[in-house]
Amino acid sequence: LAVMSLADPTSDTTPFFSDDNEAEGSGEPGAGPSQRREVEEPASGVSSMRSVFTVIVLCFINLLNYMDRFTVAGVLPDIEQYFGINDGKSGLLQTVFICSYMFLAPVFGYLGDRYNRKVIMSVGIGFWSAVTLASSYMAREYFWLLLLTRGLVGVGEASYSTIAPTIIADLYVKERRTQMLSVFYFAIPVGSGLGYIVGSKVDDIAGDWHWALRVTPALGLVAVVLLLFVVKEPKRGAIEARPEHTLQRTSWLGDMKALCRNPSFVLSTFGFTAVAFVTGSLALWAPAFLFRAAVFTGERPPCVKGPCDTSDSLYFGIITVVSGILGVASGAEVSRRLRLRTPRADPLVCALGLLLSAPFLYLAIVFAQASPIATYVFIFLGETFLSMNWAIVADILLYVVVPTRRATAEAFQIVLSHLLGDAGSPYLIGVVCLVIVIIQTDSYLWQFRSLQLSLLTCSFVAVGGGAFFLATALFIEKDRQRATNYTPSDDEPIVVPKSGRSARVPVSNVLI
Repeated sequence: LAVMSLADPTSDTTPFFSDDNEAEGSGEPGAGPSQRREVEEPASGVSSMRSVFTVIVLCFINLLNYMDRFTVAGVLPDIEQYFGINDGKSGLLQTVFICSYMFLAPVFGYLGDRYNRKVIMSVGIGFWSAVTLASSYMAREYFWLLLLTRGLVGVGEASYSTIAPTIIADLYVKERRTQMLSVFYFAIPVGSGLGYIVGSKVDDIAGDWHWALRVTPALGLVAVVLLLFVVKEPKRGAIEARPEHTLQRTSWLGDMKALCRNPSFVLSTFGFTAVAFVTGSLALWAPAFLFRAAVFTGERPPCVKGPCDTSDSLYFGIITVVSGILGVASGAEVSRRLRLRTPRADPLVCALGLLLSAPFLYLAIVFAQASPIATYVFIFLGETFLSMNWAIVADILLYVVVPTRRATAEAFQIVLSHLLGDAGSPYLIGVVCLVIVIIQTDSYLWQFRSLQLSLLTCSFVAVGGGAFFLATALFIEKDRQRATNYTPSDDEPIVVPKSGRSARVPVSNVLI
């Protein structure tokens, strides 16, 4: 099979154990039928119809990815009551998962730039489904085991999140790519919202939060089947490579050096880190915050024995779905229109989204005890502006980084944004809450007030993220041109004779 795939650059699969598993750029045409097929097929090696189906499957998997990630947040009060844990330990559920996901992303980024991406994703999603199912069978005395399984879920998600956008990048270019990435990133808010909705409703129907964690594993197996039989591996960079360009792989260290010298990539990654910090904090703690506000105002009784009231998770999930769809769509459309006036449109729209979300999130947190309706309205507006970033940030990465470094760049962005963003923010919020409650009194008033004060940090982090995107706008045009016109460096090593032996030296050291 590997020999056939190497000989046929348009075959459906590429060999996994190969250092050059795809025809990068433009391959030499074969003879006879192979030559005719080379002419008929798109540069990516995937037909337009199958490309659309590929994006649909990837969107479905991305939706499951985020749906599973936030199902736990949808039933968090039940989990706290079941295991008898405090806010600090509750925050660990998200932090452990993000840490695993974060540290494994570079591994899968390295593999995704060099080996068959479809195989990597299939194995990862299968593993993720199995571990998620196992996490739904934890007894009361095994909270540590629940933490372990949530950490292992990060293995599967890291295998997918770093690779899927690079497949879309190899299927489409320019405006069409932006449109498809927007569709792909619709799955983030929709999947996140469905996680809250499905988690809360399954918990209500079954009367047991464990069943909420058994929905996504079954759908995960369906996703693996679709991935294996519908998705076709495109050729890396072929759709955007020009005849005079020959894409060459460099070492991982060389890739990292190039990425660190890319100001647009680095600054937009820091901006996205602020997005991750805010979304990570809200994702885990917003439903619990709304529930505590209702308890504090006397609208709901406290949760002493499960199942707890999960209506706030349901409402928050609906808001997340609707605001996410509006945010991603409006962000992509505003960016498209603004590009007609300035090439710096993308980072400017990202900055605008974060800077506008900050005051609305602040008002949502402050008004929680005064007016639930106002709180939900402000959350809706804040999440809508926050969601404007998702597709645009991904598009920025793809057009300022050359094709052979994109999975590595995705992995690096995941590591940094989660390391400084949502890996620690849920746990940090929980610990601050716990400290405030200890300093004051452990009452319903201070359980609410402590979480309120902790969540206010999200507004200030959002402002900082907007500043990073404004800085990105200063470099975006130059970095995009550099990636588009990329050619191997003049200092690429070549082989020259030295004392009867061959030696590798930089081209700049050779006088011609």
